[in-house]
Amino acid sequence: MTGRKPPGRSWESWLDELIRQAHEDGAFDNLEGAGKPLADLDKGYDPDWWVKKLVQREKVSALPPALELLRKVEVEITRIWSSRNEAEVRARVGALNTEIARANALISEGPASRLGVLDADAIVAEWRGRAGGHA
Repeated sequence: MTGRKPPGRSWESWLDELIRQAHEDGAFDNLEGAGKPLADLDKGYDPDWWVKKLVQREKVSALPPALELLRKVEVEITRIWSSRNEAEVRARVGALNTEIARANALISEGPASRLGVLDADAIVAEWRGRAGGHA
């Protein structure tokens, strides 16, 4: 079917025909969430629902760069504790230190970063202690 409404046809009949054709072609088969209730129906109406979904889906941060860096370091340190070996711990700390140094050199808006590079040896020692000597 054409992408434009044919002259002389009502919008309703034309759209109904498009939907019927799509249904016959299987366009509505195996849709994500089929047969499941709509999420968040129990919550009240929020006029900013779409912005919140966009921020969540796209992982957008509204934090100033220095605070975003703090949050990222906290998350990564938590992941470091579950690392399998010392090489992985050192690699993760090295990546964090590179990012901290870059951010400290570039952050010009919002609060200043109060993070310095991390001591890899101290983090490895704590990782060993948390691993219970199995590392």
